Amino acid sequence: MFTTNAAFRSGVQEGTSVAGGSLHFATSRGTTTWAKRHWSWTRWTSPWVNAGQTFTRLIPSWNVTTPPSTLVLVQARVHSTTGTFSGWKLMGAWSTRDAKIRRTSGGTQADGVASVATDTLVAARGVLLDQYQLRILPLRSPTSTASPTVRSLQAVASRPSTLLPATSRPLLPGKVLAVPRYSQMTHRGQYPQWGGGGQAWCSPTSLSMILGYYHALPAASTYAWVNKGYADPWVDHVARTVYDYGYQGAGNWAFNTAYAAVRTGDAFVTRLTSLREAERFIAAGIPLAASIGFSRGQLAGAPISSSPGHLVVIVGFTRTGQVVVNDPAAPTDASVRRTYDRGQFERAWLGNSSGTVYVVHDANHPLPARGANRNW
Repeated sequence: MFTTNAAFRSGVQEGTSVAGGSLHFATSRGTTTWAKRHWSWTRWTSPWVNAGQTFTRLIPSWNVTTPPSTLVLVQARVHSTTGTFSGWKLMGAWSTRDAKIRRTSGGTQADGVASVATDTLVAARGVLLDQYQLRILPLRSPTSTASPTVRSLQAVASRPSTLLPATSRPLLPGKVLAVPRYSQMTHRGQYPQWGGGGQAWCSPTSLSMILGYYHALPAASTYAWVNKGYADPWVDHVARTVYDYGYQGAGNWAFNTAYAAVRTGDAFVTRLTSLREAERFIAAGIPLAASIGFSRGQLAGAPISSSPGHLVVIVGFTRTGQVVVNDPAAPTDASVRRTYDRGQFERAWLGNSSGTVYVVHDANHPLPARGANRNW
């Protein structure tokens, strides 16, 4: 379930303005302090969104550009089926620049209704949620006239189940997209200040493959700082740009899609119910970064024996419905392409992250028709 930029005019505007479908900083409503600096602030608050189902997880994502000396704070709160409200939770302080601003998630922020786990708002034990509200605060230096531009703000609400469905049957004929292949392992030991080095960069490496597919990799000037001897230096740049200084990793889901949205035009986090939904995206020419987890022996052919959480790119399906993947954990770029058993992959994906994916696309690749699950 989403609330998008189409709702900007129906929300509460405090010093913001809407032009061309985007939200802008208009008139300062005052000053606030963030990260020991003073900022002028404005704010937009969405209406309450009825999810249409009870849920226990909420993952916001956004498309925002931030000129120098600006950032945005993204917040969320929820309402329970028993009539109680959570407090506002900071889901991210976001900027595409890190020279003076440290993008960060907000920490746990627990109350009796919900808490935050990095990029996900989680209902307290035994609590069911039925509504959510989003809020974004564009901030700028008091001496600046620049404005963050907010093109979209959305969230996916879900209620993960511990019961996994039977392996889905293929929906469409096999198709494989020409997604470039990059290995995170070729970056082993590089720039450990951004998440521990390349061996931990499954998310930014997967995202780089998708950006490469859309011919949307960053300009060479933006990664000129990378050691000239390093292969695929754009991966180092993406890892730095999505790095979350709060949880100290490059795998924050919303931070990855926020960066991708600036490059391609649109990106968001959602949860799919099966590989049949993923097939629809592949048919539309849209690869997906999927969050999986598996133990030893549960994913035959994987380049690593196990992982509690790993990002790979679904690039297609064989004629028999097996999953064709670019797995960044492979030791070299040439060995990244893998074919995984449909059932094993679906269990590793649905069982670990409840079908979480990054959906990244450009104007030439519109989203497939929206399904009954309303999850895109």
